[in-house]
Amino acid sequence: MRTVLVLAAAAATLMVAACSNHTQNEAAAAADHAGAATASAAQDTAANTKAAAADAAKATDRAADATANAAGVAERKTEAAANAAAKQK
Repeated sequence: MRTVLVLAAAAATLMVAACSNHTQNEAAAAADHAGAATASAAQDTAANTKAAAADAAKATDRAADATANAAGVAERKTEAAANAAAKQK
């Protein structure tokens, strides 16, 4: 009985050892895949950040143009009001 148990334990150990290389290979492949996915995600994030920065710069330029135009209109209206006031004196 003991001999059978020892042989069964030895066979189980050999099976685990045989699977170990396969398991290690699968784990290494999974780690490689995870690393590639992480690198790809980092590249996508960098590209998206760059595009968002470009969009923000365009929006800032448009806002600056609109502010300058509004300031010009305000200046012209102020000048027109001052001229009108001066004519009424």
